[in-house]
Amino acid sequence: MAFATFTLGAIEVPIVATAVHNGHELRPEVEELMLLDADTRLREEDPFTDFFAAAFEAFAVVHRSRFEVDLNRVRDRALYSEPDDAWGLDLWRGDLPAQVRSESLRLYDQFYADLTRLLEEVVAAHGGFVLYDLHSYNHRRGGADFATAPEAENPAVNVGTGSVPGGWNKVSGAFIEEMSRHRQGDNILDVRENVKFRGQRLAGWVHEHYGKVACALAIELKKTWMDEWTGTVDSTAQQELRDALLATVGPVTEAWRSIAGQ
Repeated sequence: MAFATFTLGAIEVPIVATAVHNGHELRPEVEELMLLDADTRLREEDPFTDFFAAAFEAFAVVHRSRFEVDLNRVRDRALYSEPDDAWGLDLWRGDLPAQVRSESLRLYDQFYADLTRLLEEVVAAHGGFVLYDLHSYNHRRGGADFATAPEAENPAVNVGTGSVPGGWNKVSGAFIEEMSRHRQGDNILDVRENVKFRGQRLAGWVHEHYGKVACALAIELKKTWMDEWTGTVDSTAQQELRDALLATVGPVTEAWRSIAGQ
């Protein structure tokens, strides 16, 4: 399977979506060294986030596991070496060979080069963009039969804006306001900013390279739309979240244009 898929549609709006932790595959030489079983890996990945990213005209979806290389960490921490790097999990049968590390980092560099090419196309069309950095997160870490984590500290949608330049706060505000109008099942979506996560490398990279014309929102969807222990998806809840994300395009685009002067 290819490492990642990059898709550029009609570019009618300046919105780009990414799902960099969507993948589950490992290249053979990495899988041979991996101690974790597939189910444990899947629980710590962001499966099915490609469903959300592919709703947008311009998107990038990664098909390889974050355990091969984590694109949302800075380059010198993109390979999990110790249990402390990955939720205390014992990962490898010995040290990673140099050639394995080198190829994983080559893929890291290639992803960011390919993402740059996609983003440059959007900049050429609109003068800038808003990037939806899509993830999902666990809230039943105690086990399948344990209570869910407290809602006060675990919103249905966490919008990470830790690296967003101050001038773009109207964009994050428009996103949160619109998402908060929507329901998942019987509940209005609980959408809050920087409660659980503040965003990591991908968002930071966007702001380092495009901060004058673009911003990235690190969007974490709590796994209420799937069972994090079995991997079973609630297709209705998943579709409700996708519809809510798509509904933000208009307000977020308007907010971005009001700041960017486009």
